[in-house]
Amino acid sequence: MRRVVITGIGIVSPIGIGSRAHWDALLAGTVGIRRLASLDANAFPCQLAGEVPAYKIGDFVPKTYRKATKVMARDIELAIVAADDAFKDSGLVSHAYAATPNFDGARFGCNIGAGLINAELNELTAAMTTARSDDDPNRIDLAKWGRDGMTQLTPLWLLKYLPNMLACHVTIVHQLKGPSNTITCADASSHLAIGEAFRTIQRGKADLAICGGAESKVNQMGLLRQTLLKRLNESCNDAPEQAVRPFDAEAKGTVTGEGGGLLILEELERAKQRGAKIYAELVGFAASQDTYRVDQPQPDGHSYAKAITNALADAKTAVTDVDLLVPAGLGLPFHDRAELAGLATALGPHLQKIALSPIKAQTGSLAAGSGVDAATAVLALHHGKIPPALNTRKPLDGARLNVSATTRDAELKVSMASTFSLGGQNAALVFRKVFE
Repeated sequence: MRRVVITGIGIVSPIGIGSRAHWDALLAGTVGIRRLASLDANAFPCQLAGEVPAYKIGDFVPKTYRKATKVMARDIELAIVAADDAFKDSGLVSHAYAATPNFDGARFGCNIGAGLINAELNELTAAMTTARSDDDPNRIDLAKWGRDGMTQLTPLWLLKYLPNMLACHVTIVHQLKGPSNTITCADASSHLAIGEAFRTIQRGKADLAICGGAESKVNQMGLLRQTLLKRLNESCNDAPEQAVRPFDAEAKGTVTGEGGGLLILEELERAKQRGAKIYAELVGFAASQDTYRVDQPQPDGHSYAKAITNALADAKTAVTDVDLLVPAGLGLPFHDRAELAGLATALGPHLQKIALSPIKAQTGSLAAGSGVDAATAVLALHHGKIPPALNTRKPLDGARLNVSATTRDAELKVSMASTFSLGGQNAALVFRKVFE
C-alpha cells in the first residue's frame, strides 16, 4: 500500500471562509452560532443556526464558468469555495488557474460527501400555484402539475439539487478526471468520502484526490426536519453562544448549520518530489453500520466503537498513542451519551487522557459538512495546538474527560476524527504527524 499525506486543506464554516480564517477563529473561541439572518425563523422554536459569512460565488470560479453558478444550490457553492481554498493552499495549479496545470487530471480523483439538497421553496411554490386543483385550491392537481406546473421551472432546475453535483462542479472547474464518487450518509458522508479517496490512492488507482464534504441545512426544510426530530435547542434563542454544549450535563439540543471541509490527499513520494507542504499522513480509516433506529443512535455505541477500533488497527496504532480526538459531539444528550459509551469501549481508560475538541459548540452541526472536523484534526496536528472545548463544563454523567475551554499547546503525534450519525453510519480517520 502506498502512503498518503494531506497537502491541501479547504474550509468554509460559520466562523470563517478559508482554512486559516477558520483555524484562527476556532483557537480564539469564536462562536459562529447566532440568530438566523438569511431567512425569517420567527415561526420556528429554534431560531439559531451556524451560517457561513457572506461571499460571492463568482470570486471562486474562473470567469468562463460564472454562468454555471446560476444552477448551483447553496451546498454546491460551499463545495466550490472549499475546493478553491484547498487548491490554493496545496500549491497545485489546476485548469481553474492556468491553461497548463501542474498535474495529470486523469490521476486526480474526487470524493465529496453530500446531503439531500433542499429545493428553494420560492421556486417550487411559484410553479405549484399553476397546478392548484379546480375543486380545492389548497390541493395540487398532479395532472396540472405535469402539464403546467413543471413548465414553470427552468429546464436545468433539477441539476441544482442532485447531491452528486458538488463533485460534478468541482471536477469540471478543476478538470479532475480520476475516480470520482458521491456519498450521502448523513453526518458520516465526509469521513467516508475521505476514506474512499484514501483507499483509491493506496491501491495506485490515483495519485491525488480532493475529498471531504459540504452541506447546508440553513433553510426552512432543514430546520423543519430537525425540529420534528426534536434535535434542536429551543431554549437559547437569546444566548446563542451557549446553545450547543457537547458532552455536557446541561445540554438541551444541537443547532443546525452549514459548511464544507475538503482535503487534498497525495501519494507521499509525489508530494516530496514537488516540495509540497505536508500537513500530516492519513494512516487509518474504518467504517461501521448499525440498524438500531433511524432517529436515535445505538445506546451502547457498539458499532461506533468498532469503527474507531478498526481504524486504529488499520493505522497500526495503539490506543495509548492517540493524543487528540475531534468527535461528533452534537450537544444532544441521548446522542452524546451513546457516543461516550462507544468511545469508552474503543479507548478504555485512555479516554480520560486523550484531548477532546468537540467543535460543534462553535460551528453548529454541519452534517455532511463534517469534513471540517477532519480538517480540524489535521490542523491541530500540524500546528501543535488543541482547539478549545467550549461549553463542556460539567461532563455528562460525571464522565472524566480531557477538555479545556481555552486553546492548549501540545506535542501532538496522532490525532483522530470520528463521526457518529443517525441512521447508523459511523466512520473514523487516523492522522499521524510526518517527521522529516
